[in-house]
Amino acid sequence: MDVIVIGGGISGVAVAYELAADREVLVLEAERSLAVHTTGRSAATWIGSYGPPVVRELTTASRDYLIDPPFDVDGPVASPMSCLWLGVNGRDAEVERLAAETQAHLIDGAEAERLCPVLRPGEIRVAAWDETALALDVMGLHHAYARAFRARGGTIATSARVASALREGSEWVVTTTAGDVFRADVVVNASGAWGDVVGALFGAERLRLEPRRRTIFQSSTNASLDGVPFTAGIDDGFYFKAEGGAVLCSPQDASLHEPGDPKPDELEIARAIEAVNAVTTLGLRSVRTAWAGLRTFAPDGNPVARWDAKADGFFHYVGQAGYGIQMAPALAQLAAPLIRER
Repeated sequence: MDVIVIGGGISGVAVAYELAADREVLVLEAERSLAVHTTGRSAATWIGSYGPPVVRELTTASRDYLIDPPFDVDGPVASPMSCLWLGVNGRDAEVERLAAETQAHLIDGAEAERLCPVLRPGEIRVAAWDETALALDVMGLHHAYARAFRARGGTIATSARVASALREGSEWVVTTTAGDVFRADVVVNASGAWGDVVGALFGAERLRLEPRRRTIFQSSTNASLDGVPFTAGIDDGFYFKAEGGAVLCSPQDASLHEPGDPKPDELEIARAIEAVNAVTTLGLRSVRTAWAGLRTFAPDGNPVARWDAKADGFFHYVGQAGYGIQMAPALAQLAAPLIRER
């Protein structure tokens, strides 16, 4: 192979697709199927006003691509959605700053109550309204990327966890736990929460990545969900949206967690229910179902897309911090030319 990409989530298949235009590329996925972890557990949204400045730039640059992908898809990947940012816990200034820095519009509490009918009257003084947001078919997008990658001659191997790696001349020799051996000039580390674990096998520098748990749950409500937008507290204390006659909600927790399969945090769920009920008439009580995923942060909070300083031919492609899906196209298009420079 010319390039081995380690990790079959949305980031891995997106950059693999870009590289496969003129390279022989192999994707190695440790699990039995693709998109088991973070990609398969997302809130399925594109929100241009979400995240730090670098993330917002990459997110904005990905929007047209998501609306009209350059490859065949089984149905629309993106559909219109609106996002309401609430000034809660005395954070009105942060809402005002968000509106000044992004495409979101500053509105008062009365307008927020009109746009989100389940808000308690008088609870919110200021909010920001983002009409450019999109709901995403994440698995549809991922499947389309993987199919387009294969159409370009790319290969995907599942149940292919990396066991060891050795640099021989200008090539990496990569052995999986199944005993299969692959060779390539370049290795791209798109292994998410396992980024530092995989990097250590290649003798790469430690990035000090921080996998953090994010809990999501679904709850019943007797309130009407007609017209309820994606709604989030500006303090990262909660978000909720209507989904299938229920409320999809997250406490937006970010507790450190070892790479693996995290379980939902019941205390964080209880905290989120209390916070949502304090500002809405949803009356959340019981939890239908709950799950959790890992969001992996680099120390500065920005994605890492660069060559390693120690390991020749090893490219870091990690630290998407939970924004990976909404910025996947632009980040892949940014990274692919850097990888081709070798």
